[in-house]
Amino acid sequence: MTNATDFIFDVQHKAATTVASGTFTWSAPSNIALVKYWGKKENQIPANPSLSFTLSNCKTITTLTFTKKEEKGIRFDLLFEGKPKEEFKPKIQKFFERILPYCSYIEDYHFTIDTTNTFPHSSGIASSASGMAAMAMNIMALEQALHPAMETSYFHKKASFLARLGSGSACRSVVGSIVVWGEQADVEGSSDLYGIEAPFAVHHNFENYQDVILLVDKGEKQVSSTVGHDLMHNHPFAAERFKQAHQNLSALKQILQTGDLTRFIALVESEALTLHAMMMTSMPYFILMKPNTLQIIEKIWAFRAKTAIPICFTLDAGANVHVLFPESVKAEVLEFIRADLSVFCQNEHFIEDKMGNGALLIK
Repeated sequence: MTNATDFIFDVQHKAATTVASGTFTWSAPSNIALVKYWGKKENQIPANPSLSFTLSNCKTITTLTFTKKEEKGIRFDLLFEGKPKEEFKPKIQKFFERILPYCSYIEDYHFTIDTTNTFPHSSGIASSASGMAAMAMNIMALEQALHPAMETSYFHKKASFLARLGSGSACRSVVGSIVVWGEQADVEGSSDLYGIEAPFAVHHNFENYQDVILLVDKGEKQVSSTVGHDLMHNHPFAAERFKQAHQNLSALKQILQTGDLTRFIALVESEALTLHAMMMTSMPYFILMKPNTLQIIEKIWAFRAKTAIPICFTLDAGANVHVLFPESVKAEVLEFIRADLSVFCQNEHFIEDKMGNGALLIK
């Protein structure tokens, strides 16, 4: 399935069951990209493919209550942690407008959306990814209620497709532990339109991989991801970066299959620093790393050199550091984090997480 038109509700379904009202609650996790996407085309299409680990504990839990109404139009109330949150509404409005061509039924309902995160909002833990994925799962649950015969594979593809229209990386938070988004010649079934669970066997070294997120800066990001992506349009190194991402994804696919932790560390850290190099060499340029980010990186390098424990870091478009390591060395790494790294975090705060499997229906 490669065409956006395949996801238009009226084309897929000539007649649907009537549903007057109801409630769904879904949780959707954040994810951490190992091969980064930075730069996008129209309609949330990525300029290069990416591969991510799905997380488990960092997630958004969203309840969608819907009631049929007489007049057509997009109508909704938005609550964050049970209280009205007007500043979030424009993003949800834009999401509904973008998905309307594919989900015409949303104009038939009034929605009440109540959402909460298990982690600090706008702190570089991709709250838009988990938030939009949770929204997409709820919308697809409504669509499935309207059309109970829907196949599970279609449900997941369209949920990922819709999530992408809200936030690009959200399409990687729907299903699977390792997700590829973006067309990649040597990844069967890969698409620019939605994320897919990695279609290859993964070495046991990478099963239940751990991710501890060091909260260096819990504040709002200085530069939104949307602005950052746009700066790649005239970036002097963009073409080479997009080519490199394809090469790195092929290399990472092989690494994940063979279990080569040394090559994994080198590629993942290089990708993280390349992402920030793109930001530092755009016009205007910006630096999202903080002094404590660099201190943590240097501590990780020194610890790895001293102990030979296969620990590495990655970064999103922010100051926080994701510390990645196999489950087999969890005790030693957590001791190191508590003793040597937590001091560089705001209020010594870090989040223990690990690979998860995607969104879950709660009720």
